[in-house]
Amino acid sequence: MPLHVPLAPAPALRSVLTALGSPTAVREARTPALRSAQGPLSPEHPLPVHVLDLLPGGDAPATRLAAWRFQIRSTERAVAAADIMLTPDGWAFSHFFEGPYIASTELALRQAEGMSHPYQPRLLSIPDLYMLALWLHDDPEADASCGSPGPADLLVPLAPAPPGIAAHRPHRAADLLPVITTRVTPGTGPLLGSPAPA
Repeated sequence: MPLHVPLAPAPALRSVLTALGSPTAVREARTPALRSAQGPLSPEHPLPVHVLDLLPGGDAPATRLAAWRFQIRSTERAVAAADIMLTPDGWAFSHFFEGPYIASTELALRQAEGMSHPYQPRLLSIPDLYMLALWLHDDPEADASCGSPGPADLLVPLAPAPPGIAAHRPHRAADLLPVITTRVTPGTGPLLGSPAPA
């Protein structure tokens, strides 16, 4: 069943298109793959990037929308990504980048396309663990700018994942979030159970 990729805000899309059309922005990007790409570059798969804030006292984790991330595709594959940040004046281009999460995100999206349940894809950043996960939200029609992972949502850690957390294995949020919380707040806690079925 296809993923229900949310629509990025129009100003965010305009911002990344403007940056891609700017020789200065592309030339000054610290992304050799972007500078050497042959043919046209296009922004694809806009995903809202939510940051997981682990609250003291064991309260349920909260998320906040931090950016929209676009995969920047050359002719055959994604060669970079672009983050668009919310500023006091609205959505604005932040930066281009490359690295292992580009290919890892593409792989996770392809895997999610093969699942039988429709999901809305998002990215979940867990800064305390230097971890990024594809967040498959159970409600494909939800407002992509808000919400927290629900029990029926799936989290797919992207490679490289922290030690002991397998990359590219979907886990129920209800199973993975307690493990993440335990890692950030040391002490006894639950162990990660079996991955969620695809």
